[in-house]
Amino acid sequence: MPEPVDETIPETVATYLRLRGLPPSARAYRRKRRRVVDDDEMPFAPGRDPKGVGDVLASLTREAGWDSQLAREDLVLAWADVAGEDTAQHTRPVAFQEGTLTVQADSTAWAKQLQIMRSHILSEILRRFPEAGVTAVRFLGPDVPSWKWGPRAIPGRGPRDTYG
Repeated sequence: MPEPVDETIPETVATYLRLRGLPPSARAYRRKRRRVVDDDEMPFAPGRDPKGVGDVLASLTREAGWDSQLAREDLVLAWADVAGEDTAQHTRPVAFQEGTLTVQADSTAWAKQLQIMRSHILSEILRRFPEAGVTAVRFLGPDVPSWKWGPRAIPGRGPRDTYG
């Protein structure tokens, strides 16, 4: 009379064990452990569609908080479009600090003209680059050498006709 077979053991394993003269037991059979699969790992689950590189980079920059910095960089690169070609030939953005964009001009005449156009330029910046965080625009004239520096600088009018 054959021995009763444990129901948890497949029939082929039980037959093999019986032919070898071993009693079929649950320990002799290794069950495959079923892996618990999350919904995110299912091949056709929602949200598993491939994404474009642009979408992935946009979400990365948003999560890292780089949007405002990248918008300021875009503003500097597109300065010719924002200010106009003629103006961009004579000016360049040089600094951004606490919401103020500083633009340096080739001459004081250009700086004064841009001060008159400040509201137009600022509104154009806010329209094109709202996430840049620009709240004010400051225009500077050209860098001129200063005679007022060093440990032995003397207050006063500075050098006048001292060269000959």
